[in-house]
Amino acid sequence: MGIMSFVNGVILGFSASVPLGPIGLICIQKTLNRGRWAGIISGAGAASSDTFFAIIAAFGISFISNFIEQQQFTLRIIGSVILVLLGLKIFLTNPAIQIRKQNRKKNNLLSDFISIFFLTLSNPVTVFVFGAVFASSGVIKVQNTFIDLVFIVIGVFAGAMFWWLILTNIVNSFRKKFNLKRLWWINKITGAVIVLFGIFVFIASFVIKF
Repeated sequence: MGIMSFVNGVILGFSASVPLGPIGLICIQKTLNRGRWAGIISGAGAASSDTFFAIIAAFGISFISNFIEQQQFTLRIIGSVILVLLGLKIFLTNPAIQIRKQNRKKNNLLSDFISIFFLTLSNPVTVFVFGAVFASSGVIKVQNTFIDLVFIVIGVFAGAMFWWLILTNIVNSFRKKFNLKRLWWINKITGAVIVLFGIFVFIASFVIKF
């Protein structure tokens, strides 16, 4: 039963991570500009955040779920502002300067992990998405034991990480084919898309609230 719970968690974690939202674009940008590990560690931050939401959904931790539900508006506003600022930073980044900095010092992978973790965490809808997915897929059942739920949560993390490993390795395999001009355009396009997404989330937050 534990193995099947793990497999179900892997499928859910992988499926939830595949859609390429702003987090996916950021991980792609980091991989192209700074290499495979920057993308993988950023993906690990997103996977850890998804796993946190999966824990809430699987174990029905009501007080955290209630807090997230009550603070949806605030969390969305914070997340949208972070997205806009991050998008602007990517848009204005010169890949040549970034590569020179990378050659002079080590990448701050811990910073990549933490920033993506909290950016993903700022989207409170994820916990309800996992709750709906768990309910509709029949993975969470009354007869599930504590161990079953633990295996499901571990599976969610493994599935999410599997996707980020696939994505970053594919992107990294094409990295050498991108010259500075192409990287410059990727930064501009990625940054602009993330800024627009952040503005959309900001506006949508007020629309949903009222």
